[in-house]
Amino acid sequence: MWYNSSKHFVLWVIAMYLRKAFNKKTGRTYLSIVHGYRDEAGKTKSKVIKSVGYLDVLEKTYDDPIAHFTKLAKEMDAQRLENEMINLSFNLNETLELNATNRKNYGHLVASHIYHELEIDRFLDNARRHTNFKFNSEAIMRLLVYARLLYPSSKHHAYHIKDQFIDKYDFSLDDVYHCLDHFNDISVELQNHLHSMVCKKYERKTDLVYYDVTNYYFETECQDELRKNGFSKEGKRKPIVQMGLFLDTKGLPITYKLFEGNTHDSQTMMPMITELKKRFKIGRIIIVADKALNSGDNIAYNTILKNGYIFSKSIRGASAEFKEWVLDQGGYYHTDKKLKLKSQIIHNSKVKVTLEKEGKKKKTKTVEVPQKFIVFYSEKYAKRAKHKREEVIAKAVSLIENPSKYDRVLDYGAAGYVLNFDVDEKTGELKEKSEKLLILDEDRIKEEEELDGYYAIVTSELDTDDTSIIEQYRGLWKIEESFKITKSTLRTRPIYHRLVDRINAHFLVCFISLLIGRIIEMRLDGKYTIGKIAKTLQNISCSRLDQNYWLFDHRCEVTDALNNEFGTDFGFKVMTTKKIKENFAISKK
Repeated sequence: MWYNSSKHFVLWVIAMYLRKAFNKKTGRTYLSIVHGYRDEAGKTKSKVIKSVGYLDVLEKTYDDPIAHFTKLAKEMDAQRLENEMINLSFNLNETLELNATNRKNYGHLVASHIYHELEIDRFLDNARRHTNFKFNSEAIMRLLVYARLLYPSSKHHAYHIKDQFIDKYDFSLDDVYHCLDHFNDISVELQNHLHSMVCKKYERKTDLVYYDVTNYYFETECQDELRKNGFSKEGKRKPIVQMGLFLDTKGLPITYKLFEGNTHDSQTMMPMITELKKRFKIGRIIIVADKALNSGDNIAYNTILKNGYIFSKSIRGASAEFKEWVLDQGGYYHTDKKLKLKSQIIHNSKVKVTLEKEGKKKKTKTVEVPQKFIVFYSEKYAKRAKHKREEVIAKAVSLIENPSKYDRVLDYGAAGYVLNFDVDEKTGELKEKSEKLLILDEDRIKEEEELDGYYAIVTSELDTDDTSIIEQYRGLWKIEESFKITKSTLRTRPIYHRLVDRINAHFLVCFISLLIGRIIEMRLDGKYTIGKIAKTLQNISCSRLDQNYWLFDHRCEVTDALNNEFGTDFGFKVMTTKKIKENFAISKK
């Protein structure tokens, strides 16, 4: 690169020829070597690479100036082809156009590969044919998904950063909001389509699935038919919505469903199973879930449907007989994974099922089902349980010293370790100060210490070996991680929508984004988290130099891994608009 007195930086560039510019006023011809190209809009433009001079002056030096400099232009172009070099000039006095967006994201090329591989574009285009609106619903979904993966925020924000993406988006902000109603209408069909495509492209198996429930809060104090006050898993004192989610064994989301915020976790499983089997025409499945879903109703329901289940089971809340069996060291054996475990099969295990319910009152019946109980001990789990309890006990001690500072959300668990700490069972709030002395519940602490490190599982799979059951259960971390991803990387909450249809559309966009992110993560063999992948894709951006050339400034281990898996070309310093568009065209095939 060199600098001249006319304040121009000059770099090597593409496609040169000799231009002969005749001036009618002077009757003179000026020669220059230029580069012809098409800009982003497809318009023909040219850039002067070398100013040669007036023809009449050059004729005094060269026998045939036109032939000489035509040859020179070809030699310069040949040198460019040989060395893959380009020549650009920049005027240091030139300013940017008003509202110019000369920096674009290129990383969403990977998301484009998956988005189109799943044929989301084809599905949305087909769904649009049955509507009478004019806006492009497919383009709107594409923008919302890419923005949710790379720059998660509101729909308003996604619309206003649309020019940061390579694709052109021609619709209004009002179109985006109106389109949410359409997305809600086709949500179930789109989830069905995605399931079909994942089965086709990634050989999804549904004989064993993971299920869990979490909730998301809204930036409002108002409750309605969906947004209701309930137990917020994030300790928020705001209306929430419950979401049930199914994952396959590869960690890819299958489907989701929203429930009212005050719905108990265990009450979501039966409608979810019914819908899953009906929509996807799935036969027998084994459902893996945490102890919050372990209810007599769910066990009986799965038994009736001839499904299988693997649920964790609370030991501390179990019967004295079960605790005694857990602590009895007879029957335990050690595995090669530093676990000791034992199991027992009870063919007439008793569970309570609900016959009818009116408000908080319900009529139950005890039924017998065959079950296997597995208990295992891990030193690692024991240390973790002790550490967590010590943190809670520290809060309990603080409550004893300052009971007036009790906070229902933050300190409810700690209050359980304080004797005579009078909390209203209905409201969970601290009652008026009692005359009884507040002391630490040492007996409870001792009882819990005895059970540290023990973990119990109950299952319908009587013939499956214990270690396989444990390994299948441990896969549940994938769904727990998915919830963390939606709440951190994808920033699904807080939610600002008020209408139910638009709330569901919001979750549909987040669901698709989660699926695409999980597929990318899986194809990179799980070496990088979705958070790291998303940050990398965000960093793969380019700045327009001049004409049709873009300058890149990011390369890392993740970009190299993406290149190997998706055939992308991340890591080049300079690329042409033509090449970039060709790559996106390939991603859409």
